[in-house]
Amino acid sequence: MPMIMLPWKIITVSLFYCIFVRAAYPRRRERWYSRPARTASLVNPVLQNSIEDANLLFEILLTGLQFEDERSLLSVQDEELASLRQTHKLKVICEDILPKTLPEVRRLTFALGQGVGAFKKEDFERIVLTLVYTARQMAQANTGHQRDAWSESFISLYKAIKQDLTS
Repeated sequence: MPMIMLPWKIITVSLFYCIFVRAAYPRRRERWYSRPARTASLVNPVLQNSIEDANLLFEILLTGLQFEDERSLLSVQDEELASLRQTHKLKVICEDILPKTLPEVRRLTFALGQGVGAFKKEDFERIVLTLVYTARQMAQANTGHQRDAWSESFISLYKAIKQDLTS
């Protein structure tokens, strides 16, 4: 009889351990970014799948991105680059997924500080794009207070990326 009870005790203890771990880390696999709502074909767009994609993104960033209004509609100056599929994915990510207001960016940096483990590929990519957007907002801020607030968010995002790369 004691031999039969031992496996049940192990199973019971293991079950309680799993419940405890799940309760202790409920947001471990939480997504930091929402998925785009308006596009059915691009459920979870990712820009970089190869070195060529990374080079293309770098080229798009070098030619210049323009956010046209407060809704942050993205436009690319180079017509050839603007017609590419990767540019369409970039527009979806920038317009629908990335945080655009200071409170949204601060919520993201707080969530990144609470996270455990390394970033997923798409999260890392979006954090870098949010860092670029934050730098743009910091440069275009009208007052010193706005510039300071955006720069704090920029530094927090930078620290999160640095922490991910060094761990």
